[in-house]
Amino acid sequence: MRAASEANSETAKTPTRTVLDAIERIGNSVPHPVVIFLILIAIAVIASHLLYLLDASVSYQVINPATHGTETVTTRANSLLTAEGIRHIYTQLVPNFMGFSAVGLLIIAMIGVGVAEESGLVDACIRKLVTVSPRWALTYILAFVGILSSIASDAGYLVLIPLAGTALLSVGRHPLAGLALGFAGVASAFSVNMLIKPLDAVLTELTNDAIHIVNPSLSIAVTANLWFSIVSVIVLTIVIALITERLIEPRLGRYREDHARERLPPHEGGQLSAQEALGLRYAGAGLLAVIAAFCLLTLPSGAPLRDPTTGALVGNSPFMSGLIGLVMMLFLVTGIAYGIGAGTIRRATDVVDAMTKAVSGLGGTILLFVVISQFVDYFTYSNMPTLLAVKMADVLKNANIGPLWLLLGLILVVAILDLIFTPAIATWAIFAPVFVPLFVQLAVDPAAVLAAYRVGDGPINSITPLNPYFALVIGFAQKYDRDAGVGTVVALMLPYVVWMFALWILLFVAWYLLDLPWGV
Repeated sequence: MRAASEANSETAKTPTRTVLDAIERIGNSVPHPVVIFLILIAIAVIASHLLYLLDASVSYQVINPATHGTETVTTRANSLLTAEGIRHIYTQLVPNFMGFSAVGLLIIAMIGVGVAEESGLVDACIRKLVTVSPRWALTYILAFVGILSSIASDAGYLVLIPLAGTALLSVGRHPLAGLALGFAGVASAFSVNMLIKPLDAVLTELTNDAIHIVNPSLSIAVTANLWFSIVSVIVLTIVIALITERLIEPRLGRYREDHARERLPPHEGGQLSAQEALGLRYAGAGLLAVIAAFCLLTLPSGAPLRDPTTGALVGNSPFMSGLIGLVMMLFLVTGIAYGIGAGTIRRATDVVDAMTKAVSGLGGTILLFVVISQFVDYFTYSNMPTLLAVKMADVLKNANIGPLWLLLGLILVVAILDLIFTPAIATWAIFAPVFVPLFVQLAVDPAAVLAAYRVGDGPINSITPLNPYFALVIGFAQKYDRDAGVGTVVALMLPYVVWMFALWILLFVAWYLLDLPWGV
């Protein structure tokens, strides 16, 4: 980044800044993300065939979802260059893309967000937040909301990250610092929340199935990690805010708008006009209307968005599984209501135009998702993630070390695997039947094992280019710095990853040694 370089040239560089600047230069010299994933596809194809020729295989226990019993299965490397592999590549091109959930989440969310942005609601809300919040608190608020956004699945990537950049810019701070703190909150702390989310239900079910391998009478609740998660959210909020203010912003220096890819819209703070204030009141009424409608769909016994079997509202219920629809409706309705009140929306075509503009701007991201979806499928089809995970798990399982060191080893193994394989559920489905029974036999609380997995699965998410949303963040960064690339984002996120990983592990160790309850 030129802004960072100019700021650094005025003062002596610290060793940390020198390293991060070098990482940025090297990272920005790599090809476009689409080209990177095409190269990764070629590597995956060749590697799959080599492993196939070597007859690479692993045997491990899995849980039969129908019987909840354990079975020993053997997984072998599948080649993408055999006749069957070539048929798979040829026939799965469209299904891979259509089944890539990030595409649907992105488009649905942006329909609502686009209306809210074009109507002026987003800018008005940010200005209102800046006006009512103490200046020192803004960073903490954005980090906290970013972490909590995981309750709505991946919506935080699409909404919170760009909003954080705009919020800091509106108070004269560097927008890339806002993007970084938003990405850290949304991605690196994705595994914890103060509320129960759909991911918790799935991880708990996988954990209980693994526990029953050795102790059918023992189970943990979906709230088994609640206390640890709540404290983690508080600690990580403080860590993210301090890193932003003490490391990221000093390195970036003063922002210069002439580095932007295109002319930025006005973003001055200040009091809202009478029309804007009226628009916010209309938006508030729209918000209450949406909340009332969803209360009718969720709160009564037998409501359509409750689990039709158990009647549960949280966990794996229709309401939690489809939260992206609620996010879209919140932005859409409040955006339209604000536009009517503020006079920025006068016709129905204004709403359609805003939706069209938002979706049409996703062309480059959708192209990238086409390529990423193929890579993810080929990588999974080859069974390389399973081979690697089981081999790493076997090494750790056979290590003659104490329970705490074994838990720390699990955190490290999960973090390493997260660099190349990011799906949280798929990874735990592999690790749970291996590690949970082992720890149960060592008299370790299964909730501690699940907490260790959450720590290992978190921080790396914001630094691996294999995160489907990593390229999206690059696009956000290029709005403010046309020369931003892979290296820019990696250099921005590396301090967060290092400090969050180290301090989160220390929190985990302290929690374990003090024998504190992990949850309810």
